[in-house]
Amino acid sequence: MHILLLASAFNSLTQRVHAELRDRGHTVAVELALPGSPLPEAVRRHAPQLILAPMLKTAIPEEVWTAHTCLVVHPGPVGDRGPSSLDWAIHEGIEEWGVTVLQADGEMDAGDVWACVPCRLPQASKSELYRGEIADAALEAVLLAVERFAEGTHVPRKQDRAGAADARLRPRPYLDQSVRRIDWAEDSTGTVLRKLRAADSQPGVLDVLFGTEWYLHGGHPESGLRGRPGELLATRAGAVCRATRDGAVWIPELRARRLPGRPPTYKLPAVSALGDRLPPLPEVPEATWTDIGYRENGDVGFLSFSFPGGAMSTGQCRRLLDAYREACARPTSVLVLGGERDFFSNGIHLNVIEAADDPAAESWANINAIDDLVEAVLTTTDRLVVSAVAGNAAAGGAMLALAADEVWCRSGAVLNPHYRLMGLYGSEYWTYTLPRRVGPAMAERLMREALPVSAASALGLGLVDRVVDAGPGTFAAEVGRLAAHLSALPGTGTRIAAKKTELERRESTTPLAAFRERELARMRRTFHDPDASYHALRRAFVRKERPLGTPTHLSASPSGSGPSVTEFTATAPHGIPSRPIG
Repeated sequence: MHILLLASAFNSLTQRVHAELRDRGHTVAVELALPGSPLPEAVRRHAPQLILAPMLKTAIPEEVWTAHTCLVVHPGPVGDRGPSSLDWAIHEGIEEWGVTVLQADGEMDAGDVWACVPCRLPQASKSELYRGEIADAALEAVLLAVERFAEGTHVPRKQDRAGAADARLRPRPYLDQSVRRIDWAEDSTGTVLRKLRAADSQPGVLDVLFGTEWYLHGGHPESGLRGRPGELLATRAGAVCRATRDGAVWIPELRARRLPGRPPTYKLPAVSALGDRLPPLPEVPEATWTDIGYRENGDVGFLSFSFPGGAMSTGQCRRLLDAYREACARPTSVLVLGGERDFFSNGIHLNVIEAADDPAAESWANINAIDDLVEAVLTTTDRLVVSAVAGNAAAGGAMLALAADEVWCRSGAVLNPHYRLMGLYGSEYWTYTLPRRVGPAMAERLMREALPVSAASALGLGLVDRVVDAGPGTFAAEVGRLAAHLSALPGTGTRIAAKKTELERRESTTPLAAFRERELARMRRTFHDPDASYHALRRAFVRKERPLGTPTHLSASPSGSGPSVTEFTATAPHGIPSRPIG
């Protein structure tokens, strides 16, 4: 079936729907709903059999929904309506939620229901839930709705427009800053965390620090530090710790409020954003919250990391490399690398680069820092390294994952193993790892098409070695079980012994340094060329500038010589996609 995705942006959920529908043999095009965009004309050009809106902030024109079946994904159960559905649910501490696929009509979120899938809302940020539990439920609901539409006999269920039995399920207004505001003297730590989590990653919670208005982004509890409510107590890993009425919270990122006539602002590590405004505070080496952690279970080490938005600055890469080296000094046979949920990594930190006095120099420092980390993984020969990809990975972050001996990917993750949309050739040893895994022709195609790849397709291509069919909350435990099994296999010792010999053989033909040098030569030219598209693309990405139109690589299904990614993976099983360990 030919399906058109209407979206306000090609965000994580739209990418996942795009990849999963292609896996199932549908042809999929994307049209972005942009200001001034003539959507009826675009729809006529695409001539779709079905229109899906995974993430749409504007109403579909009547001319479109009267001529086509238009199915809209709403991140709330039947009866819930409004533009801040998930925000309200987190703000109010609701634990049972859902996602509804409904048919567009003249009233927002009130159309006939094609599918509804329930889900839980554990204590996590809105962005984590949106890419995790909400995305899983949305994908299930979308696939069910598409199947029902294809059958041609399904009659969607009309909503009860008189009101739902559950008082929480009703039309709600936009959740504005007057409701999000934190009263540091009165709000408990739990209340503060709910407000912060409900506003992450957008719009943030508006607050005042040192006489300046900032949006606060992210929030983690701190059990040990105490102080006067609202007082900044300490720093750690770029975050600031702020006292509440009965405890404290860590705030990783801040965004300055945009001033009239000034360019859009963007999120930065809190310490960097405050700069000279920040008074001397202790840098706490140990705290309740940490963005990099290590633990062991028997013969398996687990090096976890979780950075906001999946971006990795120069400093974060260096700290993670230090932690990796410390982990490699431990007497384990298997080292698992990755976070327990959400993003694995999206590569270099474009926001920090944009804010630097010399973005070209910071770009260069950042790419070398992440290259150092990838090189350390590639040259580890005394244990097996497993990348545990709990969430999405892109660009250099995807290549960091591929540097491991095995890549285990959660079934809901999406990979974007390409760079060109940011005007970059790429580094992180991708010219070494990617062709080794998928072959030169497919490596070139992945880079050229620059489209998202589902976990199942990644398995079929050889990008990953195992797909873990688990929810966001159970992925880490399942990885732990698999890693313990891997460490106990009789053949694991033989594999470890063979790593050193294989690396020496490859170094004798084409050393890793040669791949890095060739990649960095291209990157250096781009970074230091003021006219390179990278600089304008980075600026637009960081400031969230809307494109002038739908990018051409999204406007139609891929074409060209050779088999597509989907053709390579058409026989990949769905449900239990994995390869044997060992």
